Amino acid sequence: MSIPFHFKQFTIHQEKTAMKVGTDGVLLGAWIPIENECSILDIGTGTGLIALMLAQRSDAEQIDALEIDDDAYEQAVDNFEESDWSDRLFCYHASLKDFADEIDEQYDLIVSNPPFYTDAYKSEDEKRSQARFENALPFDDLIKYSTQLLSDNGHLALIIPYKEEAKVVAIAQENKFYPKKITRVRGTFQSEIKRSLILFSSAEKMPKIDELVLEMERHQYTPEFTALVKDFYLKL
Repeated sequence: MSIPFHFKQFTIHQEKTAMKVGTDGVLLGAWIPIENECSILDIGTGTGLIALMLAQRSDAEQIDALEIDDDAYEQAVDNFEESDWSDRLFCYHASLKDFADEIDEQYDLIVSNPPFYTDAYKSEDEKRSQARFENALPFDDLIKYSTQLLSDNGHLALIIPYKEEAKVVAIAQENKFYPKKITRVRGTFQSEIKRSLILFSSAEKMPKIDELVLEMERHQYTPEFTALVKDFYLKL
């Protein structure tokens, strides 16, 4: 059985889910600029991690989550109900297409840590593959339906592999959505850029671009990474 992951203000139970708590989700949940959002949607919520982080960080009145996998959906609901923000958190069990076609709702902020491995390799675990591979939720669909669900001044925040950044930005531009902020993530100062955190909006202007390095060396975190996640990790 998978051990629960304890954060400072909530706990993630993850024994039912294929994808466990990881740095990508924590990075996105901590990095997203919080403004005056009244409603938030987390697409592919998994354990509910990012939605819970945003409940802790914001005063958003409505934080919805979307999950297609049966077990992950049940896990997210349980994690939401155990949290201090259960009155603001709700999880829908549906595909993104069905959700976008059926719901009469617009959101100020949509977030997603989408499946992204587009290489030929597939895991033998079908659920893990679904959670991790881009063909389970193509970037085209993610962006198309997100723009449909966003309010006029809404934002979309994603974490993706750096190698997919140009492709995803191009797809967004085709949907009249443009990068507002991009943070490129390295594991160490010597390592290659692995991830891109991107905030999109409908305003076409030059994005703010910066970098984030996670570790100076093994288990010695940079001050920038520590400052970003210190409100969540128990040992920081």
